[in-house]
Amino acid sequence: MCELFARQDPARYVPVTRRIRLNGQSTSVRLEAAFWTILDEIAREQGESTGAFLSTLHREVLEFHGEPVNFASLLRCTCLRRLEHRRAAQMPEKRAVA
Repeated sequence: MCELFARQDPARYVPVTRRIRLNGQSTSVRLEAAFWTILDEIAREQGESTGAFLSTLHREVLEFHGEPVNFASLLRCTCLRRLEHRRAAQMPEKRAVA
């Protein structure tokens, strides 16, 4: 039943800790490797390093909502939003039946 998920490469879910600077403050973030892959891709598409992208994201979240309760969770949900947005962009528009 769960073969698709159970057979995935274990390297995808190995936790990886990266030291980053968020708006001048040094910190570390621990995420599964698959999430770092997506974040690296988003940053590349934005023309930024991953650290610069994460700083921009953090700064904008501060402006909209205040300090995030759990930054790692925000990053995981950012990856999920990215995948959802891509899927929606690939779906053909529903046409109204006349």
